[in-house]
Amino acid sequence: MIDKEFEQQWQDVCSQLKEKCDDSLLHQYLGQIVPDVQQDTLILSVPNQFMFSWLQRKEYDVRLCELFQQFYPEVQTSQVRLQNAYSVSSKSVSDSFVCASPVKEEPVAAKTLQDEVRLNPQMTFENYVVGSSNEIAAAVAKGITERFDSACNPLFLHSSVGLGKTHLMNAIAWRMRQKHPEKKVIYLTAEQFKARYIRSLRADKVIQSDSENQTEHFRELFRSADILMVDDIQFLCGNKKATQMEFFHTFNSLIEQGKQIVLSSDSSPQELKDMEERLKSRMAQGLIVDIYPTTYEMRIGILQSKAEQWGVSLPQDVVEFLAERITTNVRELEGALKRLIVNTGLLHLPLTLASTQQILKDVLNLYPVEVSVSDIIKAVSDYFMVKIADLKSTRRDRSIARPRQIAMYLAKELTSKSLPEIGSAFERDHTTIMHAIKVISQLVETDASVASCVQTIKRSFIH
Repeated sequence: MIDKEFEQQWQDVCSQLKEKCDDSLLHQYLGQIVPDVQQDTLILSVPNQFMFSWLQRKEYDVRLCELFQQFYPEVQTSQVRLQNAYSVSSKSVSDSFVCASPVKEEPVAAKTLQDEVRLNPQMTFENYVVGSSNEIAAAVAKGITERFDSACNPLFLHSSVGLGKTHLMNAIAWRMRQKHPEKKVIYLTAEQFKARYIRSLRADKVIQSDSENQTEHFRELFRSADILMVDDIQFLCGNKKATQMEFFHTFNSLIEQGKQIVLSSDSSPQELKDMEERLKSRMAQGLIVDIYPTTYEMRIGILQSKAEQWGVSLPQDVVEFLAERITTNVRELEGALKRLIVNTGLLHLPLTLASTQQILKDVLNLYPVEVSVSDIIKAVSDYFMVKIADLKSTRRDRSIARPRQIAMYLAKELTSKSLPEIGSAFERDHTTIMHAIKVISQLVETDASVASCVQTIKRSFIH
């Protein structure tokens, strides 16, 4: 039961935050937060996952904690909770090393995660939608949390942006914390590894004391890890060869100790530019797993999962519409869904297909008004490195037939041409076009490599 004095203090804190932040959602959501103070912690209970994610992303929980110190000087941390659930976040206003606790997970010692990256409590294996394009990556990621396998060390995950690499990295960290609390897990980005190393070098120049050698502290921290996870390893590329050298020696030290390394990148090790060849070679010595673009069925599952997490009822026609129209990556799909939920709430609109099309009209306008069949044939020709004449020929060998079918499928999807008109462009009748569309439609859902080809060619037409 909140007494009147505490309620007044909470209102004062909310008023101060509103004055500092011109955020209409903040004004709306503050009234839904139930506050409490327990010892040195400000507890903020929220009604749903969407509010939890929003509160963390904006870091309003930390700012509320800072403001509450005027009434309770002993308050040093904040916790965000789902109402009637366990704590899902714990932050210190003065500590940049933040350890979050996932929903319904018992707290463990903070030393088990030495991370500068704030783990996202929504990025767990339970919330990771698995399909043909990512099932291998998901299985391997789960596997290394059960056992350390030298065949998967290092594990190198790579894909285009927004396809779930960071989600899997977070999921591994959460599962390790849950199943192996005694293990020392370090998870950070390559940029943060580089920044910390540079800071340690600069500190040593200033301190000039063997007893306080910051570079040695840095090395001891990273080379004593049981599992080292580095996200976006491509950001180690460049002219800072000293940082690459440091990571190379850290890498070797951990491998020699039999410790697990997990890396993610937007490209395979061989494609990393301005990276030391011996470091690329080390990265490639374990298991390299590619995550392909999502299929239509996967996007349906992702949207339904997110809607459930955020406590929103999403009409099926809206789900199918978004899954069909937003195909580039998961991040854009989730971003569109968040925008849709927030805007329908602020504008007091029903969440329908019509309101979805109105709110997301700029997001959905990805392709030029006119894409010609000739443009598509040329794009497919360039992608597969086959002659345009061969795509229109009667050749039936697989190296020509499959690209031809993909071109026919894209012609139907990206243009308003009729089947006979598409057939005329390929010098075929409309039944051949129908067959090609059926074949590729099925393969897009079941074959990750075909789905990847189709999505890549589609992206070549984006503004």
